[in-house]
Amino acid sequence: MRQTTGFGYCKGVAAVLLFFVAACSPEAEEQHDLIIRGGLIVDGSGAEGFVGDVVVDGDKITAVTEGRSPAKAAREIDASGHVVSPGFINMLSWAPHTLLVDGRGMSDLLQGVTLEVMGEGTSMGPLNDAMKQDKIDQQGDLRFPVEWTTLGEYFDYMEAKGISPNIASFVGAETVRVHTLGEDDVAPSEAELATMRGLVRQAMEEGALGVGSSLIYAPGTFASTAELTALVSEAAQCGGMYISHMRSEGGRLLEAIDELITIARDSGAPAEIYHFKQAGQAHWGKIDDAIARVEAARAEGLRITADMYTYTAGATGLDAAMPTWVQAGGFEKWRERLQDPEIRARVASEMKAPGDGWENLYNAAGGAEGALLMGFKNPDLKKYTGMTLAEVSALRGTSPEETAMDLVVEDGTRVSVAYFMMSEENVARAVALPWMSFGSDAGAPAAEGVFLKSNTHPRAYGNFARLLGRYVREMGATTLESAVHRMTAFPANNLGLKERGMLAPGYFGDIVVFDADTVTDHATFDNSQQYATGVRDVFVNGVQVVAGGSHTGATPGRALRGSGWTGWPDGGACKG
Repeated sequence: MRQTTGFGYCKGVAAVLLFFVAACSPEAEEQHDLIIRGGLIVDGSGAEGFVGDVVVDGDKITAVTEGRSPAKAAREIDASGHVVSPGFINMLSWAPHTLLVDGRGMSDLLQGVTLEVMGEGTSMGPLNDAMKQDKIDQQGDLRFPVEWTTLGEYFDYMEAKGISPNIASFVGAETVRVHTLGEDDVAPSEAELATMRGLVRQAMEEGALGVGSSLIYAPGTFASTAELTALVSEAAQCGGMYISHMRSEGGRLLEAIDELITIARDSGAPAEIYHFKQAGQAHWGKIDDAIARVEAARAEGLRITADMYTYTAGATGLDAAMPTWVQAGGFEKWRERLQDPEIRARVASEMKAPGDGWENLYNAAGGAEGALLMGFKNPDLKKYTGMTLAEVSALRGTSPEETAMDLVVEDGTRVSVAYFMMSEENVARAVALPWMSFGSDAGAPAAEGVFLKSNTHPRAYGNFARLLGRYVREMGATTLESAVHRMTAFPANNLGLKERGMLAPGYFGDIVVFDADTVTDHATFDNSQQYATGVRDVFVNGVQVVAGGSHTGATPGRALRGSGWTGWPDGGACKG
C-alpha cells in the first residue's frame, strides 16, 4: 500500500504479536480532525491519481494513503466517485475589490480556487494620500473604505476583515511609479529610481511575491526596460519574480517576449507572461514563434513561465482602445482631453489603425462589433450593458470612435469592455503547454446583490471549471493530472510558496473535492453571472468553506507571503 505520512511508527521485534503492533500504531490510536476517504487522489505532482484517503489535523495534512487508512477521525467525508486535489491557484486575480465587498470569493471558490494572486501592474499598496483618494473616487458599484497604506497593511486588513480564500500579491510596477512620479510620461532620475527600488524592497519585506507590470496601459507603459529591470533586480534579491502583461500581445508580441526574457536575464529573477495569447486574427499564426522563444529561454536555464484564461475574448476598458498619449497624467486629464475637438479627431483616427507604439485592442477585436460593453458607473448608461459598441453607436447616431470617447467622458470611468480577439485553436493548444498555469484575470464576485448591477467576463465564474470540463474532459487537450498540477504545485513552486499546492504531509489543508465527470462552467457573455457546478467540497487551511456546493460561512483565508517577508523565522530572504 502506497502511503505518505507524518506519523511515526511503533518499533518492535519479530516476536511482538501482530495485535500489539496494531494497537501501538499512532494511526490506529490517534483521533484526527478530518479524513477525506475513498476519492481519486490527484495530489498535484502530475503523477497518476490513486484511490485513497487524506488525513487532516488543524490546518495541515498529516497523511495521504493509497487505499483505506486505518486512522480514525472526529469527522469523515466520503469522496467516492470524486477527485480529491489541492486547492487551485488563480495566478491572475482581480479580486482585491470584490473581496473587500464580499470576502467569500464565491465565483472562484465554487470552482475550487483557494488562492487569489493579485498585482497585475497595480497593487493595493504602497499608497500615498493622493492614490488613496483616487481609489475612492474611481469606485463604481463596489464601495469600500481605503484604510491601509502599505501592501503589508492591506494583507493584515483583509485577514482581520475575514476572507474565505487565501490571498497573495505582487507589488505593482505602476503603483510604485505613480507613488514616486505621478501619472505623467516621465523618466525617473537616479534619486527617484532609488526611491522606487526602496518601495519594492519594502513591499518584498512585507510579503510581496515579486514585481508585476502591465505595459499596455498608461502610466505603466511609460516605464522603460531599464526602469523595470532595476525594480525587478530589487525583488530578485528577496527571492521574488517578475510577472508581466507585456507591451504587446499582437503586433509586437515577439518583441515583447524578448523584453520579458531580457529583464529576467539581466535582473536574475524568473519571469512569467500574464494571459499568454496572440491577440488579433492577423497575429494568431505567431503562436509557434512565441512558444519557441519561451522554450529557448528555458533551455538556456532561465525560468520563464506563463499563465492564461480559457476564453477567446479578453476584458479590460476603453483605455485599451485609445492611444496612451491621450491618457498621460491620469484619468481626469484623459477625460478633459477627450472633450477637445482637435484631440478627439486625432484619437478617432488612431483608433481605426493598428496602434503605433501602443496596443490597440479595439483594432485587434476587429472594431466596434468585437467590443462588448460590460460595466458602467453612471446609472444612465447601464442600459447599454451587454451591448456591443457598434450597437450603442447606432443607437446614439455617432461613430463608434466618437461613441467610445463620449462613454468615457459621461461615465467618469474607463468603462468595462470585452474584446473578442483570440483563436480557439490557439487556446486549446496553449492549455497543454507544460509551463502554463491559469488565471481568471477577473474578480471573485457573488451572483447576488451589488454585483448584479454590471456584467462581467464569464471567466470570473468559469475559468477553472472550463479547463476541467471543456479542455480536459471534452476535448482531451490535456490530462486531468497535468491540468491539476498546473493549477496547484506548479504555480505554488513558481511563486516560492511554502507548503502549498500539494496533497502531502506537512502541507496546508487547501483541498478540493470535485466530480471530474460533471464539473462544468455555465457563465456566458450573455449571462455571465452563473456559478460553475461540479465542485462539491472546498477546504482552506483545513477549514471547510464549501460543503455540498454551498458556502459554509467560514472565512479562514490568510495572506500568503513571499520569501522576502521579515516575519519568517529566518527573517526573510532579502540580501543586502
